[in-house]
Amino acid sequence: MSRAREAEDSTDVTITLDGEWYVARDEATGVASQGKTRPEALANLAEALELHERPVPADEDVDEPSSAPWL
Repeated sequence: MSRAREAEDSTDVTITLDGEWYVARDEATGVASQGKTRPEALANLAEALELHERPVPADEDVDEPSSAPWL
């Protein structure tokens, strides 16, 4: 396991190797992503964090139940 620290916002990111996949997890938010390489896992995590931080538009209906099997 390794830790990467971003200079700008000093966010802790933990990177682990799980089988053939690198898993990058932002410790502050709990958001995680994976990739076949460390750079790919970090790039995927950056994209996931962007989506996580994106505000929900006021006109978007979020009260409907999800059909996702994991929710």
